[in-house]
Amino acid sequence: MRYKKILIVDDDSLNLKMLRNIFSSNEYHVLQASGGYEAVNIAKNDHPNLIILDIVMPDMDGSEVASILKKDPSTQNIPIIFLSSLIKKEEEQYSSTQEGIYLMAKPFDRDALLNKVRENI
Repeated sequence: MRYKKILIVDDDSLNLKMLRNIFSSNEYHVLQASGGYEAVNIAKNDHPNLIILDIVMPDMDGSEVASILKKDPSTQNIPIIFLSSLIKKEEEQYSSTQEGIYLMAKPFDRDALLNKVRENI
């Protein structure tokens, strides 16, 4: 089986470690970035199958990252899941399947996150 690549982007090292463990133990190849500029470079060079993206980061926020990636033909079809404490549970329904952008609130349910990834990868 060929591993699917997931890029995890979060400036909190504990969140990166936790998410890396969740996805690695479920047979995903995990790429990670701790900032927006790094995330854009990794996405353009490694073409992950899906991106888990925090919103608040020090160098470039998640919405800027998503905007750059969705405008680039080489990365525009990569699904993005915004995973943030700024998102409320009731906002998760406002995901845009047409644009490939999904919303999930922190704290999150591990199985719900894995299901959202499986649905979109």
